[in-house]
Amino acid sequence: MAINFRKEDALNYHTQGQAGKIEVVPTKPLATQLDLALAYSPGVAEPCKEIHSRKENVYKYTSKGNLVAVITNGTAVLGLGNIGPEASKPVMEGKGVLFKRFAGIDVFDIEVNESDPEKFVEVVKALEPTFGGINLEDIKAPEAFYIEEELRKRMKIPVMHDDQHGTAIIASAALVNALSLAKKKLGNVSIVINGAGAAAISCANLILEMGAKQKNLVMLDSKGVIRKDRNDLNKTKQRFATSRDIKTLKDSLIGADVFIGLSVGNILKPGMLKSMGKKPIIFALANPVPEVDYDLAIKTRPDAMVATGRSDHPNQVNNVLGFPFIFRGALDVRATEINQEMKLAAVRSIAELAKEPVPEMVKKAYGEKIMEFGPKYLIPKPLDPRLITRIPPAIAKAAMESKVAKHKIKDWGDYENQLLTRLGLDQRFISRIINQAKKDPKSIVFAEADNPKILKAARLVMEEGIGVPILLGNESRVKERMKEHGVDIKCKIIDPQANPRKMEKYGELLYQKRKRKGVTYYSAIRLMRERNYFASAMVEVGDADLMISGMNREYPKCFLPPLEVIGPDPNHGKVAGMYALMGQKGLFFLADTTIIPSPSVDDLVQVIGLTADTIKSYGIEPRIALLSYSNLGSAKGEIPHKMQNVLKKAWEEYPDVLIDGEFQAHVAVSSDLQKRNHPFSKLAEKGANTLIFPSLDSGNIAYNLLMEIGGMEGIGPILMGMNRPVQILQRSSSVREIVNMVAVGVVDAQHKEALK
Repeated sequence: MAINFRKEDALNYHTQGQAGKIEVVPTKPLATQLDLALAYSPGVAEPCKEIHSRKENVYKYTSKGNLVAVITNGTAVLGLGNIGPEASKPVMEGKGVLFKRFAGIDVFDIEVNESDPEKFVEVVKALEPTFGGINLEDIKAPEAFYIEEELRKRMKIPVMHDDQHGTAIIASAALVNALSLAKKKLGNVSIVINGAGAAAISCANLILEMGAKQKNLVMLDSKGVIRKDRNDLNKTKQRFATSRDIKTLKDSLIGADVFIGLSVGNILKPGMLKSMGKKPIIFALANPVPEVDYDLAIKTRPDAMVATGRSDHPNQVNNVLGFPFIFRGALDVRATEINQEMKLAAVRSIAELAKEPVPEMVKKAYGEKIMEFGPKYLIPKPLDPRLITRIPPAIAKAAMESKVAKHKIKDWGDYENQLLTRLGLDQRFISRIINQAKKDPKSIVFAEADNPKILKAARLVMEEGIGVPILLGNESRVKERMKEHGVDIKCKIIDPQANPRKMEKYGELLYQKRKRKGVTYYSAIRLMRERNYFASAMVEVGDADLMISGMNREYPKCFLPPLEVIGPDPNHGKVAGMYALMGQKGLFFLADTTIIPSPSVDDLVQVIGLTADTIKSYGIEPRIALLSYSNLGSAKGEIPHKMQNVLKKAWEEYPDVLIDGEFQAHVAVSSDLQKRNHPFSKLAEKGANTLIFPSLDSGNIAYNLLMEIGGMEGIGPILMGMNRPVQILQRSSSVREIVNMVAVGVVDAQHKEALK
């Protein structure tokens, strides 16, 4: 599903909190006078002297080795054209975010007010002492070719214009795999490239380097086929001029095996597709509108393999599969350039990864039961966690073998561990959850439709394809609030008090469940006037798949109605709360944080089972530590003794789950400390990612401190163990946090449905 958003959404995203998308965060303590003296004067003089005596020490004492400049002059920004350096800054910040998220690389974005190619080169060249690499971005052709070529000559750090090479690398990897499925050889196929900009030229250069034949390649620009008899060709285009008697795209495609479009939308017509050879390969990469719609291409040519630049169809050619990991490998060996050998290594590693079995977590992230190498899966998905351990090592090895690496990697197993640690792979958790939710959207009843945050979140939920909102509240009041807050959403609005038959039906349901617990028939019907009861009943009878509440009332008051109407899952018999916390050191799950004040041994064993099942439903393997103030019996007391008894029972109940303890919290999450002091621990290899607390107060205190002081991002409280999907929000939740919790609830609904 295509993602729709309003101008206001995009502007609000960039202005909420601190303006922009990036910030600089210190990596060393700055708490004391000594810290300040070491960070700056006089202590900073010591690393300065070391670098002065040997320039390579700059990599040892500064961030240069993990710092990339994303540089532009704003002359070819996205599809907006020459909008200038200031207007390009949001894009450059966005590129920096992707570098950090996917490869752990820090970025300074630099927008240069200079359109003269030579002067631009001089500016960038002068920045070499600061950066470990240069990512050129959104510079128009043909100047982009000259700028990159000159900078590669003059600089001794890796330089890459991603608009050219990123697209070329990913498209080439997809092409390699498509040709293997079609049982065709690159040297024999007829290739048509529509477009002659930076990306198209780079694609052509790379596939020629890989073995395509110049005589079999036709390139078109806005004036038609690039022919030798044209007198308007620059030096770059002249290389691709053909002497064949063809002038139009229609002529070029007759009998062609491959079409690569980097041009404009909807230029490829059904008749042209029909004229292509058997099992055609069609890469329509114009964005946001491809040269041909994916579904139309498949309908017209069922034997075709089709890729686009869009995320809502198979085979998305997305540069994020390449540039973060290419620079990661180049930086880690201090490569002096990104050469052709390194680009080809990226092509091979991406193509080969697509042929391997796909991890369950990736399938879950995209909501696909079957995901395997074939016409609809030519290249890996951007959220595949294996990319970080496949592409950078391939790049690093190619740099070393081609003699452009100044640093050698000797222990590749250790390097892989460094990559995983540096990235914090589990920071992608919420992205996986949202993608998983989108694959099978559910109906969500929002019990508090008069809350403006709920209305905004409901609109995003619908527009992002996560689910179908149902709003509870007085219809005129809800519509008034929509108009007041600029929310345009077309969905069902239900006023419980205007639906007496539903109230009676739902009241009867509650009465049958609670008639021996003080609830009369008439009091049950009256309770259905309260939207949390009404929403709970909707979910219980199947009129909605998921209930969301919590913004207008305290957590216990919102939790009671679903507990009475729906109740716990009989397979567990217990309800608990869990937080997912994400930070620089990865993803951690904390339970119980919201429901059981003073859990017994049996309560905690059930919490472990609930937590393990929930985490597994996200495609993540739980590594569970039981927490205390003691480490495996190092201290006596009621709490350590309690957690030891929990461990014994948990090992019996869940033999296939990785559980150990009791541990102090810092020991639980540190594999180094466990290897050193408790090498026999089941968690010594990787440390815990799931923490079970001895009481509600300890769990609640921990997650609040980690979010407020530790700077971690939290998702929760995630309600576990209900018989049907319910999530109760924190009253302070932002719109995005509400959307995230809805996605969590939708995934819970999918999981419960699969278990039926």
